[in-house]
Amino acid sequence: MKKITFAFVALFFATLSYAQIEGKWKTIDDESGKEKSIVEIYKKADGKYYGKVSQLLIKPANANCVDCKDDRKNKPILGMEVIRGLKKEGKEFTGGTITDPKTGKTYKCTVTRNGDKLDVRGYLGFSFIGRSQTWHQVK
Repeated sequence: MKKITFAFVALFFATLSYAQIEGKWKTIDDESGKEKSIVEIYKKADGKYYGKVSQLLIKPANANCVDCKDDRKNKPILGMEVIRGLKKEGKEFTGGTITDPKTGKTYKCTVTRNGDKLDVRGYLGFSFIGRSQTWHQVK
C-alpha cells in the first residue's frame, strides 16, 4: 500500500511541476539561431505570471528599448519585464502580453510547456497570425 501511495504522490507532484512555467528560460534569436537571453518567469501576488530579462547572451544594438511605446520606453532591456499578466487556463498560460525589446512591439501571448521547453506564441488579433519560439529551460 505504501508503494502505491508513494507512486501516486510522486506522479501528482511530477504533473504539477510539468505544467508550471516558473523558472529561467533561454531564448533563441529567430534570425541567427543563437542563444539570445535568459528570461526568468515568476508568479506575482495577483496570481498572474510575468517574465523579465535576467541575462543578455547577445549584446543588443541598443541596451535600452528605444522603440517601446509604454512605460518601458528607453528603459534597459536587462531587467525589463517582457511578459506580463499570463494566467493558467488548462494546459496553457494565456491572457497576457509579450514585448519584443528589439522592435518595441507588444503582442498577445500564449505559453505552453512541453517537457523542458516552452512554446511561446506572440500574436496580433488571432493566434494563427503571429510567430512562435521555443525556449529552453535553464538548469
